[in-house]
This record gives sequence, structure tokens and C-alpha cells, in this order.
Amino acid sequence: MAIKVMGVAAGRKDSNSEILLKEALIACEEAGAEVTMINLRDYNLMDCIGCTSCTIGMSQGKNVGCVLDAKDDKKKIMEALLNQDAVIYSVPTYDLMPASNYLTFAQRSLSYETAFLETIGAIEHRDRVAGLISVGGSTRAWQSMALEGLQATMFTTDMKVVDMMLATRVPGPSQVLLDDELIARAHKMGENIIKAVQTPVEERGWLGEENMGWCPNCHSNALVLGEMQWDGLHYPIECQVCGAGGTLKEENGKWKFVIQKDGLLKDRTTVEGRAKHLEEIAHTQGGFFANPENREIVAKKITRYKEKTFKGI
Repeated sequence: MAIKVMGVAAGRKDSNSEILLKEALIACEEAGAEVTMINLRDYNLMDCIGCTSCTIGMSQGKNVGCVLDAKDDKKKIMEALLNQDAVIYSVPTYDLMPASNYLTFAQRSLSYETAFLETIGAIEHRDRVAGLISVGGSTRAWQSMALEGLQATMFTTDMKVVDMMLATRVPGPSQVLLDDELIARAHKMGENIIKAVQTPVEERGWLGEENMGWCPNCHSNALVLGEMQWDGLHYPIECQVCGAGGTLKEENGKWKFVIQKDGLLKDRTTVEGRAKHLEEIAHTQGGFFANPENREIVAKKITRYKEKTFKGI
């Protein structure tokens, strides 16, 4: 059976994001893959309304889906996307971050949270790999959260990122065609995607640039000071993307992020690590709804804000 690869673009038609994505998909097609491609601009995608119906259901062991499923194209896309062996995303960078149309799409994926649904027995596990392409007009200085923003959306649907690339200094329409190295790099990503799918799941690993990013676990370039977590766990330094915990150490005049012994306890790149977040949701959200006194207090205090209005524009 042919490897199934899907490309998801979020940029202009026939411009930089689509071109790089198509080059990666060409490499997949040359390897015999069955290729599908969509551009999110061609679909109706509504914002998540924050109703939390999906997580309330999951915390009670039920798969209730999304309340917007029948109102836009999200479910149709997800039914195809979750049936793939690999997905390559190519998204333009706006103000340091991935474009808003992609984030709208991605933030609606909580109702498809595979780790949660697997934990409650609603779906069976399926291993998938992903490649990420971020495209912008400046250097990394003005794309500093682009790849990291894409990475942060991969956990929900259990996409193991095996390669990432940042296309810089291509602000003009289709300008990437002037840079043969970027085109070749996109083609290499397609080859890496096929290699990853053909590798036994337990042996799959990072195939991108060897020393990319601060984090040796997910290769993101974003670290933050650790804070006390809801269950008392604390790391001095955390990877902002995957949640790996550790500290900074100096080696040969250079700083290095070293993950400590229990630093991958809540690794968001694993089903087990993400399932820890389900415990947190059940504790915090479930604790609120389980105690009638909480809702009574809120009902009394909300009047102040419901009755207060301000002049609009």
C-alpha cells in the first residue's frame, strides 16, 4: 500500500509557501507516495468559540466532537488529514508567528486530541510524521516564533515532527524561485518524510539539521524560566514547545540546554506526556464543575459584569 502524504498550505496561490510545499510533495510523489494537497484559504474555517464542550466530554470519558462540526469545513479536512501517514505544513510568517488562518484551523483541533481520545478508548493509536515549513520576508529575527508556533500545534493530532525549515528573506510573490538552495531544501524535506515513514516507529527520529534549536528533544529555539506546575513539578528551565525540563550548562565556552533525568515526564511530543495534561484538565475543570458552590459564587458575582456596559465604537 502506498504511503499517504498530505500537504497543507496557508499562503497565497502559487507563491512562496505553495511552491516550497509542492517541491517537498514532488519528492514524496517521486518516491511513490499517494499525495494530497490543500490550501486553507479555499475552505471555510470558523474560530474556536472556547465552549470547552469537547474537553468536558473527554474528562468524563466521552467523545462529543466539536459543536461547530456541521457549520464549516474543519471536520472534512480532519477526516482526510488523520488518515495520512505524513503531513507537510507550509505557512507564511506574520509578525513573528504563523499566519492567523493557520492558527484558526489548528486551534480547532482540541476536539481531535488524539492522546485524550486514546486515553478514554474512543480511537485507536496511529503514528504519523510531519514536516514544517515557515516562510517570511526577513531573517529569523522577525520569524522568531514561526516554527515554534507551528510545532505547538502538532501535539494535538499526534504528529511527530521529523524535519523543519525556515525560508527567510523572500518577501516578494514567488521570490523563493530565485533561491535554488531553498528549493533543494524543500525537496530534501520530502525525501526525509518518506524516509521517516519507512523507518520502524520506535526508531523514528529527527532528520533535519543536526544542531537546530536549543532543545535536543524537539529542536525548538525557545526556552523559558520554569515555574511551579499544578502538581508541584518544577524545572529550572523549560522548553517552551515540548515542555522538556532541565537546566543550562556551559560547555567549551557555549551554553547548552541539558534535559534532567525526569525532564521528559510531560513531554508533549508523546501520547503519555500529553495525557498528563488530561489529568490537569480533569483536576481544574472537573473540580470547578463538580462543586456546586463554585457555580453559586460565580452566579452571584457575575451580575456586576453583566450589567456593566461601556461605550463602543
